[in-house]
Amino acid sequence: MNKFLSIKLSIVFFIFIPIIFLWNPSWLGFLGVQPYWPLFWLLPWSMINGSFNGLIFGLFLGLILDSLTLDSNFTQIPGLILCGVLFGRIKLSSDMSLGHFSYGLICCFGSFLCGTVYFLQILVKNFSDSTFLLFIPSFQNILAEVFLTGFFAPFICSQLYKIFKSSGRKLQ
Repeated sequence: MNKFLSIKLSIVFFIFIPIIFLWNPSWLGFLGVQPYWPLFWLLPWSMINGSFNGLIFGLFLGLILDSLTLDSNFTQIPGLILCGVLFGRIKLSSDMSLGHFSYGLICCFGSFLCGTVYFLQILVKNFSDSTFLLFIPSFQNILAEVFLTGFFAPFICSQLYKIFKSSGRKLQ
């Protein structure tokens, strides 16, 4: 049982992403915004398993999160696919302090990329309206999400990277 659990540990943590996404703990928020939870799992997993698997699981994460979201006009799939591919190309150095700092910076970039892609979808859909300038303050939400994701990433991603690496199973 212990061997089975250690092999399937990444999938167990994958299942927790929609749960945390729906739970949306307000005590972890800033300005009413939460960190971008999928990146915490996608970064270490893509770093271990590569770009192609990052693309596939970015697509799966996007499909799952889009099915949970009430607003079906916009999708998270393109941002998560881009992040999965980019994260798969990253290899960290052996310096642990630099590694922790790198997790935060990489997740900041990924969160900014996903938030910007999502915002551009909203902007393009509402561009013909006379009220599209009302969406410009959404940059505050994107920046708050980037800050929180970058703040929590060193803690969460480094632990998940160790867990995924110690499970020793690379999907191919």
